[in-house]
Formats: sequence, C-alpha cells, structure tokens
Amino acid sequence: MRRKHALTILAAVFSLTVGLGAVPSAQAGQCSLAGAAGKWGYTYTGAIILPTGAVPVAAVGRFTLDADGNLSGTQTRSNGGASAEETLTAEVTVNADCTGTGAFNVYQSGQLVRSAVLALVFDDDSRQLRAIFESLTLANGPSLPVVITVDAKKLFTAEEND
Repeated sequence: MRRKHALTILAAVFSLTVGLGAVPSAQAGQCSLAGAAGKWGYTYTGAIILPTGAVPVAAVGRFTLDADGNLSGTQTRSNGGASAEETLTAEVTVNADCTGTGAFNVYQSGQLVRSAVLALVFDDDSRQLRAIFESLTLANGPSLPVVITVDAKKLFTAEEND
C-alpha cells in the first residue's frame, strides 16, 4: 500500500513538474532595453523628397546601445551621390511588444546637421532591428519628407562587450 501511495505521489510530482515547465513564463516574447543592448551594424536606404524630386540616400554604420537607451555610433552616408562621415547619438525606448522609438541627432565634424525620429521594431529575439523614419529635420529648421527604412543586426550583446 505504501509503495502504491509513493508511486502515486511521484507520478503527481512528475506531472506537475512537466506541466509547469510547458507553461511559458510571463516574460517570454517580451522585449526590453536590456535585451536590445549591444553593438549593432546597419544599413539604411530610401529617398528625401524635395520640391525638385526625390534624392536617393543610403548609409552603412554601426552603433552601440546601452541598457539605459543611450545610443552612439558612426556612419558613412551618401546623399544624392555625395558621401560624408557622420556620428550619431540617440535616446531609444523599447516596449514589451518589441516596438520602440528613437530620437536621433546626426553630426558632421562635431556640428549638428539633422535630427530624426524613427519607429522601431525588434525581432529575432532582439538580434534584428527594422525601422522607418517618421521625421527628418535639418539643423537650420526645415523638416523634409522622407521614405527611409533601416535594417540592423546585432553584432554583440551587452555581455559580450564586457
């Protein structure tokens, strides 16, 4: 009788353990700044819409995002065929649903040349980032309509940077 009772308890504990292991955690599938932190490489392509027509733009660069949402990086950008080296800073937010925003400032030779706001989506367990420009404002004031998308891939996680 004791043996039967012990087997029943063992079976119940085993079933409970397996059952609880199959339940996803409350955190599963959620994104955070800590998960997005690390070193990234990216490209962007698109066009700036001017009264005279669309001007193609493209860039390749890298940035580091920390767990507090601070971003800094460098890029080589081509605007209508004219290339420039630029640095950038941003404040980034990441929501649990893996969307976010970035408020960027872009500099040439230490001088602010433009600001942009981007809508962000993190996927592949925060190893890939896709974005689109929502606005672009030149340092001297005018806003320009743009159609520019970004594709970024994580090079290293924050832990791998240490």
